[in-house]
Amino acid sequence: MVGGPYRSTNRMQNFNARRTFLQTLGVAGITCASTMLLADEKQLTEPVFRVGNLPNPVGAPKEHPLDPALKIAKDCQEYIRKSVYDYECVLIKRERVGNTLNDEEYMLAKVRNRKVDEKIPLSVYLRFLKPEAVKGQECLWVEGKNNGKLLGHQGGRLGRLTPSVWLDPNGPIAMRGNRYPITEAGVENLVIKLIEKGERDRKRDECEVKFYEDAKINKRPCLLIEVKHPVARPHFDFHIAQIYLDKELNVPVRYAAYTWPEAEGDKPVLLEEYTYVNMKLNVGLKDADFDDHNKNYGFH
Repeated sequence: MVGGPYRSTNRMQNFNARRTFLQTLGVAGITCASTMLLADEKQLTEPVFRVGNLPNPVGAPKEHPLDPALKIAKDCQEYIRKSVYDYECVLIKRERVGNTLNDEEYMLAKVRNRKVDEKIPLSVYLRFLKPEAVKGQECLWVEGKNNGKLLGHQGGRLGRLTPSVWLDPNGPIAMRGNRYPITEAGVENLVIKLIEKGERDRKRDECEVKFYEDAKINKRPCLLIEVKHPVARPHFDFHIAQIYLDKELNVPVRYAAYTWPEAEGDKPVLLEEYTYVNMKLNVGLKDADFDDHNKNYGFH
């Protein structure tokens, strides 16, 4: 996306040291478009660190370009597991399903992370804020409860006239217009999938990784990690992937993936993008926040 002198791996170590159904996957009155949430690519400087260009010490095992990024991701995963119990945010989602690029969807999201030792299940509540076609739609899912089903209802006038329904999260109704089921929602699941993709791709060559420390999402300082596979291969899922890590919250707040241009000179084609804004960690969500009898929700 953007491309200063190169700096040593200490820069990345310093970053780690300071890391303190109807349709699944924003708050009423959101007025700024998602493009305003992202840093203008022209404002970003050259990457402070290009892994592929670093010298390899004689006798040392060759470092894959993804290794520093994987270390950051694993540190982030450990932090989330130990320190992030729940969060609220506005999720802005856009996905390509088949050949169709869906419109942006804004959702109020409440997520309580899985804590096995404390017997806390992964729990997700979503309320759609816009576009108008889905405004008011809600869905609720709690891991290990309700026979694994999600509860959802339509938005708008239809939602007030029709009952809420229990759905298989992986069934055709719940998956309509979605790339992933609600069971894979949340930033912890995002990090897990990024690590899985990274571990698989590090077995291959043709990988470029760049780091930008002056990126921003919604005016918040972020570290941008950009992974690029220059040549389309069957074993690669994407051409370019961008991960934004909030420097204060120490969690990812945006992920975007693009496939290869359809023709030479064209721009990469968007596959999926997820942006988390107004994120508040550890707000103390309770069982009532994931209860379909909650009087603040519209399930009936």
